[in-house]
Amino acid sequence: MSSNQTLKTTLAGFHLGSCLMNASGVHCTDENELSGLLNANVGALVTKSCTLESRTGNPLPRYANIPNGSINSMGLPNHGLAYYLEFIEKSQYLHNKIAILSIAGLSKKENLELLKNADKADSIKLIELNLSCPNIPGKPQTGYDFEASEKLLAEAFEISTKSVGVKLPPYFDMVHFESMATVLKKFPVAYVCCVNSIGNALWINVENESVVIKPKNGFGGLGGMYIKPTALANVRMFYSLLDGVDIVGCGGIQNGQDAFEHILCGASMVQIGTTLWQEGPACFDRISNELSTIMQQKGYATIDEFKGKLKSMN
Repeated sequence: MSSNQTLKTTLAGFHLGSCLMNASGVHCTDENELSGLLNANVGALVTKSCTLESRTGNPLPRYANIPNGSINSMGLPNHGLAYYLEFIEKSQYLHNKIAILSIAGLSKKENLELLKNADKADSIKLIELNLSCPNIPGKPQTGYDFEASEKLLAEAFEISTKSVGVKLPPYFDMVHFESMATVLKKFPVAYVCCVNSIGNALWINVENESVVIKPKNGFGGLGGMYIKPTALANVRMFYSLLDGVDIVGCGGIQNGQDAFEHILCGASMVQIGTTLWQEGPACFDRISNELSTIMQQKGYATIDEFKGKLKSMN
């Protein structure tokens, strides 16, 4: 593993050695996977989005690789809050990386209980509140209900003394960008992660005329190359609307150019999901080297020199 000083970044006030990290849900469910991230070329890691108690998730098969992407309907399989608190307690700041706790309660009450418990743990420095899980049957995405999002965040920031970032679903309408930005501006949000997978996509295996995953009759979250334009638009919009709030880009990052584009749109860090699932943690070395090469060719010594500098046409 190589260290690359040009990829240093700051997230929620924490100085990190790299702008790359995993996306919650990928290679972060158990201690073995999380330990692999600690030894990878990343600046931070985020746990699997957890609930209070462990969950087995949706029935298998619930993930499928598709050309240039993935589709999944995992259903929040995780080992429960206590498991991830214990891991972070043992591992915090190992290799100078920060471990972010991701939480995704199935109700407002559960989210608040998760925050209360996490607040008691001294080792927890940064929390990612997932407002955007699209794969729980019967449970809507909180991030698409602006009133519910505001109510949850109002109580969350009354409870938590930790730094709390939020992971958002993808938005597609200008009014929706502005509506969520209006909500977020009311609270001391540490960062905003854009975006989770595009919910309720469908992929078909033509040979056997079947869907490719079992849950929800084959409907699942779309990831990979297909969602990059949507992710870039969300990063760009929230970077423009939320002055001073760090943005984490997520969606379609397969190589260094993809990471460069996310940062150009305003991302301070980028999360990698589908590519990490397909290649394992070694992908971070490759993407780091590719991003560094692009920066060198363009004459950039740090990511801050081009972060958010996407040009519009006159």
